[in-house]
Amino acid sequence: MQTMAIVGASLAGISAARAARAQGFAGRLVLIGDEPHRPYDRPPLSKDFLAGKMTPEHLRLESPEDGEGADPLQAEWLLGAAARSLDAATRTVTLDDGTEIKADSVVIATGAYARTLPELAGLANVFTLRTLHDAQDLAPELVPGARLVIVGGGFIGAEVASTARALGVEVTVICSGAVPLSRPLGAEMAGTLAALHEINGVELICDASIESYYSGEGVVSGLRLADGRYVPADVVLVAIGAEPNTAWLAGSGLELGDGVLCDPMGRTNAPGVVAVGDCAAWLDEDSGEHRRVEHWSGATERPALAVTALLEPGAVRQPLNLPYFWSDQYNVRIQFAGHARDADRVDIEAGDPAAHSFVAVYYRGGQPVAVLGANQPRLFTKWRRQLNAERAVATQATAAAAQPVLAASPSFI
Repeated sequence: MQTMAIVGASLAGISAARAARAQGFAGRLVLIGDEPHRPYDRPPLSKDFLAGKMTPEHLRLESPEDGEGADPLQAEWLLGAAARSLDAATRTVTLDDGTEIKADSVVIATGAYARTLPELAGLANVFTLRTLHDAQDLAPELVPGARLVIVGGGFIGAEVASTARALGVEVTVICSGAVPLSRPLGAEMAGTLAALHEINGVELICDASIESYYSGEGVVSGLRLADGRYVPADVVLVAIGAEPNTAWLAGSGLELGDGVLCDPMGRTNAPGVVAVGDCAAWLDEDSGEHRRVEHWSGATERPALAVTALLEPGAVRQPLNLPYFWSDQYNVRIQFAGHARDADRVDIEAGDPAAHSFVAVYYRGGQPVAVLGANQPRLFTKWRRQLNAERAVATQATAAAAQPVLAASPSFI
């Protein structure tokens, strides 16, 4: 293997590059990114960066100690030019500017893009939050007394609501579900944490749909809900989730669904091509479904497995940690590991949900499958380690039993 091309120069991409060097790859390493920036950390964008406590320099994923111009990865960086297409059979990546990169192996790490509301496209006071540029555009709008309307009840919306309230902004959150965060946390625990919004002065409107928007002179002035309520707005943040950035792979020969379909090590159906990060839908052997994991931990842990699969074609199946994420809202550190959808009951193991300091364990039958912590980092970490250890044992046993079948499968070799 002489050349490895990594398409996507963010956390998952640089994690793959580091893994390649750590595992002994000494060839040509090409990192391709559509943004002009070197890799940066995204979680602070909705929190400390938006609050003015961080600068772009603080977000760098490369160590400042490396010095200006130094690159311990010894990589070739192609930034500011998006990938236009991939020929998976020849492992040739073509960029928007016409540049072609022919490689022996390709790591797809193109992430995801924020969903938008087409009817609000182009209006000056309507924003999404996914990139550094997005955060730089939104930050000046969050001034004391401004009326911010957040459309969407996910983590980005909740974190921006928390940040904006601390800046003196009036905040309304509109979500279509019965309660925000019910999909990742389950309805019961999501309902408990939703109280944080109201306690901190945020107007929370649930089970709502937007009927129309009032706009003039290039801005939105308010929203009319289906129940007739009018919500005035100075600033609107659309936070309704993200879509995998895979349109450029149409016609590539790769199997696509909700992301790039991969086996449990990140291998696609094309030899020498793997996918990692938010654009990758790895096979979850517990459910038999391909699932995207849009979390920081997945973008740091999984690329090493995918690189191993590239460098060692016969590599033994390795266990995956449970998906893990955290969120800081209103001075509460929320941590979660696992899949809430796999559980049939939730037990409070410690603390008091009413005080927003507790640990809740999710069970399927008598087996713990997920854990949620609020301001309980030590106990949460103990439970997370236990769940990952149990998962590793089960995965290794499953992999050993299934090895002959996997080796014969033509889909993911």
